[in-house]
Amino acid sequence: MAEDSPKRRKANFNEAETEVLIEQVLKHEQLLFAAGPGRASPGQKRKVWELIRHKVNPVAACPRDVEDLKKRWRDLKRRDRSKLCRLSQGCGPPGPAAALGLGLLLAPEELPPAAAAPP
Repeated sequence: MAEDSPKRRKANFNEAETEVLIEQVLKHEQLLFAAGPGRASPGQKRKVWELIRHKVNPVAACPRDVEDLKKRWRDLKRRDRSKLCRLSQGCGPPGPAAALGLGLLLAPEELPPAAAAPP
């Protein structure tokens, strides 16, 4: 019965796709996620996500749509935060090196105070 199903899973994101996605989202982070009166309109955000899709698809294992990219970004953020949380519950707060290594996707205000300070 599963063989008759027209919907199939897409391939997992490969490392190159993930790197391009992270690079592009961080490059356009202000437009995509800014709050307050200066934030971008939904139309502007949609254009930025389309631009990111055009950058990711040349290195993709299969064609990705904007919803795939948004979901992958949310999953990356969630996974990164949970790793940081697990480390901080271990043997005291994580050191700056651990927090910076895992804090790749975290904004500076989300990093622990020891990691936020420049070296």
